[in-house]
Amino acid sequence: MADHLQSGKQAEQLACDYLKKRGLKLIQRNFHCRRGEIDLIMQDGTTLVFIEVRFRRNAYHGSALESITSAKQSRIITTAQHYLMQSGWPHNCRFDAIAVTANSPDQILWIQDAFQLN
Repeated sequence: MADHLQSGKQAEQLACDYLKKRGLKLIQRNFHCRRGEIDLIMQDGTTLVFIEVRFRRNAYHGSALESITSAKQSRIITTAQHYLMQSGWPHNCRFDAIAVTANSPDQILWIQDAFQLN
């Protein structure tokens, strides 16, 4: 296992750095309310991007992306709606997912528009 990647927080930093290199701007980390938490909120042009970062040490219990269940998606959406009401963001938004596995941290999987508002 890669010594530099041992936790979800480290995976979040790796994901944040990866997205910044691709032109996204960090707005907020770990936004939370009663309903849930959003790992990263970033801006991609005029689009606000809510990003769920999933970290797995290995794939024995399924992939990182498989762990984003419909219940988890629902909590993220509800939390994002709360953020949007607070911030008054006037433009589009989307939900992305980033998957990082400890044994191959250089192979980040970025899924844009991973799920939609209901």
